[in-house]
Amino acid sequence: MSHSRSARKELTRQALLDAAVHLLADQGLSSLSLREVTRAAGIVPAAFYRHFADIGQLGVALVEQSLGGTRDAERMVRIGLTGSDELIEQSMAVLFEEVRRHPERHRFIARERYGGVAVVRRAIEEQLRRGADELAADLVSGDLDAAAYLRDWPAEDVRMATTLFVDHMWQTAAALLDVVDDPRAMADLRDRATRQLRLVVAGCEHWRG
Repeated sequence: MSHSRSARKELTRQALLDAAVHLLADQGLSSLSLREVTRAAGIVPAAFYRHFADIGQLGVALVEQSLGGTRDAERMVRIGLTGSDELIEQSMAVLFEEVRRHPERHRFIARERYGGVAVVRRAIEEQLRRGADELAADLVSGDLDAAAYLRDWPAEDVRMATTLFVDHMWQTAAALLDVVDDPRAMADLRDRATRQLRLVVAGCEHWRG
């Protein structure tokens, strides 16, 4: 495949994803039709199958793009952090910015996490699992001093702690969607969510298994 053809294919694929995100602002994935998406993307229905096997696979791609991008941003911001408060503050900053910039994507994630298409639910849980695994790896690697005590923990307990952290972050993201146009409410939510995470971390510091 030539470079120009590959680039056109990627542009069409992204157009389908963008069209789907826009349409999903008002409906669940299970009610979204292929024809709706292709019409909004400006392509013929048959062309859809050059990019996705079905609507479910398009949903999986949306999950990977949305949560994968946030995971990458969260991991980058952790580089060089030296304290748990800094880890919490920077993680919250990334989360709030991602939701502010892409509310439709995160509304889709919040809606589909506990309902809708099974393959998409599994994709969401897989992305959250990866996020917890990456946080665990970063915290015990020796390159991050934000929670050095975790290096003495059993791997299962470290994973339990990072799962709590990641789950809280995404509960916060879902709550943020309801106040994303209200700066004062956003600030209140951020303060409350930050304090809650500090409580989680304080509990971890005194955990004895």
